[in-house]
Amino acid sequence: MKNNKKRNLLLSLILAAVCVAFLLYVDKFQHYSMLATVLKKGAIYSLVAVSLNLLNGFTGLFSLGQAGFMMIGAYTYSILTIPVAERAGVYQYFDGGIVQICLPMIVGLILAGIVPTIFAWLIGKPVLKLKSDYLAIATLGFAEIMRAIIQWKQVGPLTNASNLLKKFANFDSILFPFVVSALCIGFIVLLINSTYGRAFKAIRDDEIAAEAMGINLAKHKIQSFLISSFFAGIGGALLAMFQSSVQASTFTSTMTYEILLIVVIGGIGSITGSIIGSFLYIACSEWWLRFLDDPSSYLGVNIPFMRPGFRMLVFSVVIMIVVLFFRKGIMGDREFSWDGIINFFKKIFKKKEKTAKEVSSQ
Repeated sequence: MKNNKKRNLLLSLILAAVCVAFLLYVDKFQHYSMLATVLKKGAIYSLVAVSLNLLNGFTGLFSLGQAGFMMIGAYTYSILTIPVAERAGVYQYFDGGIVQICLPMIVGLILAGIVPTIFAWLIGKPVLKLKSDYLAIATLGFAEIMRAIIQWKQVGPLTNASNLLKKFANFDSILFPFVVSALCIGFIVLLINSTYGRAFKAIRDDEIAAEAMGINLAKHKIQSFLISSFFAGIGGALLAMFQSSVQASTFTSTMTYEILLIVVIGGIGSITGSIIGSFLYIACSEWWLRFLDDPSSYLGVNIPFMRPGFRMLVFSVVIMIVVLFFRKGIMGDREFSWDGIINFFKKIFKKKEKTAKEVSSQ
């Protein structure tokens, strides 16, 4: 057992070193490539997908308000990190805005998680009494209401209404979103493997049995809701930094559906699945299928039905195929483990040895 733990730790360190080396290579030699874009956005969406999976997959609460919490986090970060000298140009229709401070990037990032958590606490107690579809509708309605309020002209001195927020602090290195996402996901993994995580899973499996075992349903539901909102807010701030601008019209219900789709593709109840699903989703939608939008890009042959927008049609078909053949997602409820990989290859080699012996005996 101890030897297995040492081996797994060594393999994990080697994998981490390889990933860091690869990211440093991409950052130095392909900084502006599509690969770098996919890696940055994939890291951000991984965090948001894992935060939603904590709520939907591990606690069994069907929420559709993730885009709303991302939007609040993005606006919190943007408003607080715009340099004072640049505010007159950003808030040109609102006399420079009412906020006249500029906080450091890390402080703004932490507050981007705290402010959505406060909103989640305010709506959590009445909303979490609902179940299933009713909870989804309530959280989706909250997200749409917040988007309308942010674009309201009366709050323009704070949010800049429907105009862009820009010129705030951004990250340049590809490592930054990976480090932040890795730290946040690591915390969520530790939480899931703790007594709180076991309580979340018990509530997901059977609320009546969980309550009979002494688990406070209301307390643990609100905890899961607050933690999910906190990390969704940080994900929203990272997305704002990635895009270099923020506008409320970006954070529509479609964004929530995309994140939910990533969770389903990866596997509801699997952290590893959410991470893999995020990178696959971003790579397919943003990069691998982009050639389908150009009628003359496929082997130099002009194909009439290939035009702008055809990429998303093919992408939708691919998603349908994945959902049909992988009904529990890519990972199901399993997680990445070195023991599982080693056992998988052992089985393959054993099968090859058996077939080789059978052929030789014949």
